Amino acid sequence: MSDLPQLQPRDEHNRKLEEHVHPRDYKNPEPMDGNYNLVVIGAGTAGLVSAAGAAGLGAKVALIERDLLGGDCLNVGCVPSKALISSARRYAQVRDAGELGVNVPDGTQVDFAAVMERMRRLRAGIAPHDSVERFSSLGIDVFLGSGRFTGRDTVEVGGQQLRFAKAVIATGARAAVPPIPGIEEVPFLTNETVFSLTELPPRLGVIGAGPIGCELAQVFARLGSEVFLVESGSGVLPKEDTDAAEVVTAALKRDGVRVLGQGRKLEVSAGEAGSGAMLRVDGAYEHEVDQLLVASGRAPNVAGLGLEAAGVEFAASGITVDDRLRTSNRRIFAAGDVCSAFKFTHAADFMARTVIANALFAGRRKVSSLVIPWSTYTDPEIAHVGLSSRDAEARGIEIDSYTQPMDGVDRAILEGRTEGFVRIHTVRGKDKILGATIVGENAGDLIGEISLAMTNGIGLGAIANTIHPYPTIAEAIRKAGDLYNRTRLTPKVQKWMG
Repeated sequence: MSDLPQLQPRDEHNRKLEEHVHPRDYKNPEPMDGNYNLVVIGAGTAGLVSAAGAAGLGAKVALIERDLLGGDCLNVGCVPSKALISSARRYAQVRDAGELGVNVPDGTQVDFAAVMERMRRLRAGIAPHDSVERFSSLGIDVFLGSGRFTGRDTVEVGGQQLRFAKAVIATGARAAVPPIPGIEEVPFLTNETVFSLTELPPRLGVIGAGPIGCELAQVFARLGSEVFLVESGSGVLPKEDTDAAEVVTAALKRDGVRVLGQGRKLEVSAGEAGSGAMLRVDGAYEHEVDQLLVASGRAPNVAGLGLEAAGVEFAASGITVDDRLRTSNRRIFAAGDVCSAFKFTHAADFMARTVIANALFAGRRKVSSLVIPWSTYTDPEIAHVGLSSRDAEARGIEIDSYTQPMDGVDRAILEGRTEGFVRIHTVRGKDKILGATIVGENAGDLIGEISLAMTNGIGLGAIANTIHPYPTIAEAIRKAGDLYNRTRLTPKVQKWMG
């Protein structure tokens, strides 16, 4: 087995989590004689879906995990972060209740230790779904330890050799550490360690203004930290539409986050008291923080897998795959963060489904056919699917864009949440949807309607003609459809309508 670092703190919740996803008294099974139909290396979302899906179809499956079943999503990603986001949002609602005529007594405080304890309790409660016991009960041979290819059709784990007809590499990614001068000389947190905190940092520095950095910067600011968010120089959430990112930037600043630029010139050193860190850009700023969080991207986990022995090509960006997720060794597939630019749990899920079809049934499913939305869970949220206007311009695709501001949506006005908009892009002169961006409360839920339409070839005109309940935030999507319909009016009809 691997030398698994202890989950901290060692309370009842983390002990319960460990019992589910990496029990210390677990003994690996004896490998089956002959070939497994499928060997899966990595038990994050892509690996678990691959293993469970194949086993459900009657395949003989082995699942290998060196750390914690559930991967980043359960242990150090989606689940713990959204638990903290929920607590932080609830506090913000109480804090701002006066704007709605609800008077809250002064002195409302956040109990950070209780917030973190709640997160650990809920995470442990979700863990059985990803547990060793559950996957063993599905007929899967679960091996705890580091898996390494020893040939084109063999894997070694814990001194045991497994032979396979097909294999899936689903080892995920880890926090990337940028080459910032001095970064290795100071202690810092990543998403893999920040959820072990039991005390609120009075001052928190966050390097990286992508989704993880922005979400956690806002959370800790709302929970009471003085937060300094360092962006590289490309702005906050640079992959999003500029005006969408500006809405979130304004929200971060309202919550007290200090956004610092010129991240490419950043230098880091130990704090004056020998602890914490100093954030410095010559001639621009210098700030001391008690804790430093690095949230500047993800790096694929490819080291130590014996990929050369298996004949699997890879690069710094991850394992090389074709559109069917096959590697250079046609016996071996890859799925999830280790090979994809879309580093999201839901993307890993559907990539795994593609692998099952192609690996076990010689299918011809293409990952490029997937419509993959994403959401950043700041408050307000940003959600996106398909092409942006910049993407379309870069590809030479002519589009029409329809933008419905939230301040023109009755429910948003009544909720006091008028920041943001719905923007939908279509093929020039047609209603075929190519992409969309939504900024606002629960944007991650709303984007599903656009994803459904794109996946099933439903045009924007059809959305406009679909009755949406009144008053709802989702009416903003129908209103964007109305904007499209108005462009279809002929001069004769326009004259008739005045």
